[in-house]
Amino acid sequence: MKSIKELDLQGQTVIVRVDFNVPMRDGTITDDSRIRAAIPTLEELANKACKVILLSHLGRPNKDTDNDGNIRKEKYSLRLISERLAELLPYPVTFCPENTGTQAQAATDKLTPSSFLLLENTRFAEGEKKNSAALAAEWKALANFYINDAFGTAHREHASTVALAEQFKPDRKAAGLLLNKEIIQGYKVLNDPMSPVVAIIGGSKVSDKIGLLEKMIDLADDIIIGGGMAYTFIAAQGGLVGNSILEEDYFELARKILNKANENDTKIHIPKDSVVADRFHRDAKTEVSTSREIRDNWMGLDIGPKAIEEFQKVILPAGTIIWNGPMGVFEMPPFAKGTDQVARAIADATSRGAYSLVGGGDSASAVKMLALSDRMSHISTGGGAMLTLLEGKPLPAIVALESS
Repeated sequence: MKSIKELDLQGQTVIVRVDFNVPMRDGTITDDSRIRAAIPTLEELANKACKVILLSHLGRPNKDTDNDGNIRKEKYSLRLISERLAELLPYPVTFCPENTGTQAQAATDKLTPSSFLLLENTRFAEGEKKNSAALAAEWKALANFYINDAFGTAHREHASTVALAEQFKPDRKAAGLLLNKEIIQGYKVLNDPMSPVVAIIGGSKVSDKIGLLEKMIDLADDIIIGGGMAYTFIAAQGGLVGNSILEEDYFELARKILNKANENDTKIHIPKDSVVADRFHRDAKTEVSTSREIRDNWMGLDIGPKAIEEFQKVILPAGTIIWNGPMGVFEMPPFAKGTDQVARAIADATSRGAYSLVGGGDSASAVKMLALSDRMSHISTGGGAMLTLLEGKPLPAIVALESS
């Protein structure tokens, strides 16, 4: 896979897949981190007097239609994104309300050196999620070179990430600076980690993290399990977890993971106690309970003080820390302390010389919420993509960049 630095792009017309899938609320961007993350690549192209066409998706418009089955396009339009991008870049930025066709071609023809054109949401095109070669051919006709800088979508086999890349020859396509950085950081922890290695795996479901758990057993010295998935492990060993979230179908797998970890001398840490509530609500009644003896009709929504203390002792001496998934329902203040304290322990370990990789998604959101971003070694922009990479699986968008 080539880097953008390896291509002769001076004065060329370049089509770039970026990840501008930013969170929105009431028509307002609530976090523009993903837009900002693409700026170094866009400035690199502007410095080479390129004419730049940008492709991105926003949300899941196909799952949000009106009574007639039409996509609510205004809600998922990239027009607001283009306005924010224009504020961040000292170069002309225009927006095209179509993503293909004569209007997209006309807008491309008007580009001048060091200017940018953002086409409308790629997911408005029916062939995007189908990895349509025909759709990709329409986009290829607009440019001479292809750059993928959208790490957050690298695990998706879509037309703008795979089929489009496949239509360009190897010397006409490359990874942008962000994508290249994400790949380097991910493989750094897989191939050259500093010991001891601590993996912190949270979230609600074991089923979402099977591949990561199995990979970490081979890589890590310690695995910390938090979040809702911990109760599947506890119940699989005969613990009483009340109404806590669990996956009975994964009891046997949980026991196999524990046995395999024991055989590999990998220590798995499951929370000894939990903050439990009588209902899933920020105003619920709460108490601290041992995680194996949660009373009927109560549910574990965060790790407890003993678990926090144990986890901190594991994290602080680490050489490499991989974090994917919160310790509880951190969006609700009564259940945020576990995630807060684990994040601060990671930050402290990083200050002592550890390498910390925050695997995107909710973990990245928690770090930003706690204003700890500058105390982590790397915060990924792609939760699902980084999870796939850490599992050791190929990323379709990367494979497409490598293909001839």
